[in-house]
Amino acid sequence: MISQPQQTQDAAAAISRRLPEALAFLRDLVSSNSWTLNPSGVRANARLIAGHFAALGFSAEHVPSENPAFGDHLFLRRTGAGERSLLLVSHLDTVFPPEEEMRNDFHWLEEGDRIYGPGVIDIKGGTAMIWLVLVSLRDTNPELFETTDWLVALNAAEEELSPDFPQACYERLPANTRAALIFEACAGQGAGYSLVRARKGSANLRITVEGRGAHAGSRHQEGANAVVQAAVLIQQTAALTDYARKLTVNVGSVRGGGPINRVPHECEFEVNIRAFDNETLQNAVDRIYAYEQESPVVRAVSDGYPCRVRVATLSRNPAWPASAGTDELISIWQSAAEAEGVRLDAEERGGLSDGNYISQFLPTLDGLGLFGRNGHASERNADGTKVPEYAEKSSIAEMARVNLRAIRSLL
Repeated sequence: MISQPQQTQDAAAAISRRLPEALAFLRDLVSSNSWTLNPSGVRANARLIAGHFAALGFSAEHVPSENPAFGDHLFLRRTGAGERSLLLVSHLDTVFPPEEEMRNDFHWLEEGDRIYGPGVIDIKGGTAMIWLVLVSLRDTNPELFETTDWLVALNAAEEELSPDFPQACYERLPANTRAALIFEACAGQGAGYSLVRARKGSANLRITVEGRGAHAGSRHQEGANAVVQAAVLIQQTAALTDYARKLTVNVGSVRGGGPINRVPHECEFEVNIRAFDNETLQNAVDRIYAYEQESPVVRAVSDGYPCRVRVATLSRNPAWPASAGTDELISIWQSAAEAEGVRLDAEERGGLSDGNYISQFLPTLDGLGLFGRNGHASERNADGTKVPEYAEKSSIAEMARVNLRAIRSLL
C-alpha cells in the first residue's frame, strides 16, 4: 500500500510532469474562437476537447442545443467497473466575438505569471484543469480512475444559460453520482483561493408603458406621456433593491419616445433581479407584476386617459442556495487544501453558472478552475487601467493538487 506522503509526492510529480501538456491544450482552446453565437467555432472547440479526452478512454456524444443559433453540447463518458460516479462540468462557449478579439488584439499572451486570452479563466482553463486532474489521477491511482464512472459535461451556451443543458446532464447521470464539480474560475481571497457555495438566481423582466400620443404644442393636454410614467416606475423598481436581503434590482435599459415635438405614446425598460433564495426573488417579481393592476400616475389632462403597464418575463434562472451537501464538499476541499498548504475559503456569488440548475438535483461545488481576474474583459490600455482576462499560471498546479486530493477523498 502506498503511504500518504508518497501518494502526495507522486501526485505533485504527476501534475508537474503533465503541466506543459495541459498548458499546450489550454493554448489550443484559447486560440480557437468559440463565442456563443459562433456555433461552428463552438463545435470545433468540442472536437478539440473530445480528441484530447479520447486518449484517456472517454467517448464523446455531441447533443444539438434546442436553440439552433447555438452549437452542440458535449458529453464525455468513461464507464468504470465500480459503483462510484462523478459529474465534472465546464462549457464550450465564451463571450468574445471574433471581431472583438481582432479589434483589441486579444489572444494568448504570457507575461510573467499571467496568461492572457479569450476564455482563459472562463472557462477554457477549467476544461484544461479537468483534463490535468484526470490524467494525473490515472498516472498515480489507476485503480480509482478505472473503477470510477466519469461524466464530463460541457454546455454549448452557458453564457446564455441554455436551459436544455441541465436536463441533458440529468438524463445521462448514473443513479449513484456522488456530486457535480463545476470548473468555473476560483476567486482570490487574501493569500488563498475561494470556491463557490451558492449563487444568486435571476429574473429578467420587460416593463412596457403604453400612453397616448399627441402634438407637443397644440394638443399637449390630450397626451398621456409614457416616458414620464416609465420614469416613475423606474424609480419604484430601483428602490426594491434591499442589500440586507442580498436582493438587487437593476434597471439595465430604457427605450422610448421619439421626436421631441410629440408626447410619447410608448416606453419600455428592462430589469435584472437577483437574489440568493427563490422566495425573495419571486417576491420582487410579484411586486413588479403588480404594476399592471395599480392606478397610473400619468393621465391625459383633457379626459383622464391613463397610461397602461404590461410586464413580461424574458428569462428566469433559479437560485442556488447554500446547502448541507455543498458544505460537505467544501469541507473535503478545505481539508485537501490544508494538506497541500493552500488557503481555501468559500463564498456566495452574484453571478450565474450551470450550478444554478445542477444544484437542484446533485450536491454541487463550483469555482474549481484557474485563478485569475477580469473575466469577460478584452480591452487593454497603455496605463494599465484596462487589463483583459487573465489567469495566474501558478494557480494551475496548486488548484490541480487540491482538486486531485479532494476527489480521492470524495470517492
